[in-house]
Amino acid sequence: MIPGASDSITDVAGVQVGHHHRLDDEVRVGTDEMAGEGWATGTTVVLLPEGAVAAVDVRGGGPGTRETDLLDPANTVQTAHAIVLSGGSAYGLAAADGVMTHLEDAGLGLAMDTRGSVVPIVPAAVIFDLTVGKWTARPDRDFGRLAAQAAGHDVELGSVGAGTGARAGALKGGVGSASITFTSGPATGITVAALVVANPVGAVIDPTSGLPWGALPVELDYFGLRKPTDVETAALLALTAKSSPLNTTIGVVATDAVLDPASTQRVAMTAHDGLARAIRPAHSPLDGDTLFAVATGSVTPTPQDAPNVPVGMNPNVALVAAIGEAAATVVQRAIVKAVIAADPVAGIPTYRQTLPSAFAPPVR
Repeated sequence: MIPGASDSITDVAGVQVGHHHRLDDEVRVGTDEMAGEGWATGTTVVLLPEGAVAAVDVRGGGPGTRETDLLDPANTVQTAHAIVLSGGSAYGLAAADGVMTHLEDAGLGLAMDTRGSVVPIVPAAVIFDLTVGKWTARPDRDFGRLAAQAAGHDVELGSVGAGTGARAGALKGGVGSASITFTSGPATGITVAALVVANPVGAVIDPTSGLPWGALPVELDYFGLRKPTDVETAALLALTAKSSPLNTTIGVVATDAVLDPASTQRVAMTAHDGLARAIRPAHSPLDGDTLFAVATGSVTPTPQDAPNVPVGMNPNVALVAAIGEAAATVVQRAIVKAVIAADPVAGIPTYRQTLPSAFAPPVR
């Protein structure tokens, strides 16, 4: 498995990403005693190609979602035209209205008659960022419309879109993305990718090492990191955990493989392994951890060493297993990249500010 050309979700052909956010120069985090000030929130839209199969798996105890019941493989609709990730907590679900309008204007959606009437399917999930900035500063339908209009192949990371006001434990969170293309095995030729908004209660960085949890040397090379100084690690350990326990990590996993709805849901389920690897603790009662999965069906694998599958089992079981493994990896990488790429917002410390030596070139 090797990273795709852009190491982002748009390495899956037909998938596009757009961000829209508002970030004021002066932003203050609200507390129980003091109201926040300014804007620091946004929306990220993932546009999908026609015919994409969609599914979802919700693991957090406090999710904010829209149209997730519709994506149950037992139900009738098996596709989605876009997926919305937004700040603003439950208020931010309104951003999906703007995406629906954008798609309707383009004639995209479930065709309802011969006159061109359509119903776009736009599932959504939100993070809690209401205390970063003014409580009433939150995305609306215009945020969704503008994010959809901005969609393209280039994927900006960090404190953008839905990740503008995100936090990750004591550090600034954000948007991250990663991709993998298989060069061998049952999924040869298939690409798997993820885009994640990291806003967890838990930590993405191990406070005792200053590095991503359990990072092996090969992973540090991938992220371009090295062990920080003991002084910087002590500073990270001393940071006070963020006061708000109301958070969430949300994202989209995409593959260009042909998968049925049940197999696509299995990919969403397995992708949560990556979330649990990157964040400690994960899936808490106060998180709303939600991962969507999408299979565009544009590539047929050229399997190598694919096992024989007994009659009566899903004939694609080896393919689904391989895609699930890759999904966990790209989700883990996307979460770490979100924190690494985050820029300062509202005085929330960033990884780069706190542990700058982790980005220094290794000593030869």
